[in-house]
Amino acid sequence: MGNSSSMLTQYDIEEVQEHSQRLFSQQEIVSLYQRFCQLDRNAKGFISADEFLSVPEFAMNPLSQRLLKMVDGLNFKDFVAFLSAFTAKASVQQKIKLIFKVYDSDDNGKVSFNDILEVLRDLSGSFISDKQREQVLTQLLKEAGYSKDSYLTLEDFVKVLGSSGLKMEVEVPVD
Repeated sequence: MGNSSSMLTQYDIEEVQEHSQRLFSQQEIVSLYQRFCQLDRNAKGFISADEFLSVPEFAMNPLSQRLLKMVDGLNFKDFVAFLSAFTAKASVQQKIKLIFKVYDSDDNGKVSFNDILEVLRDLSGSFISDKQREQVLTQLLKEAGYSKDSYLTLEDFVKVLGSSGLKMEVEVPVD
């Protein structure tokens, strides 16, 4: 699995379905495998950060550098599991877990005020000032019962996002 010259067996497909919590149909997994093989240019069985950057939508994403840390070296099974958080079938909890990982850049299980501020800076660029970003974030944290000095765990992060009324309905095209 992962080598462009190999084929997926029924067992492979079912194993990948299990690993991705059955959020993709068997046909979608076959389509994702074809795309994975296209990205895995050297048929190594995993996709490097450089290969991910060959996807225009990924390269243009303002969070691409943070996402690259999460996807560099993924084999096919993990590639599908990663993409599963982007499907309409994924639960809000699964989506928030992925978002938390994006914010938790040092992978310590906690998100600081500065971690969130960095992501906001990546997303907003020069459209708003650092001072405005800090004011918005301070207010959001305050409304959820936290301060600038708080370190948010995943549970805290869910509480803060919940207080903002976040809606996440993004569909991942598999073709």
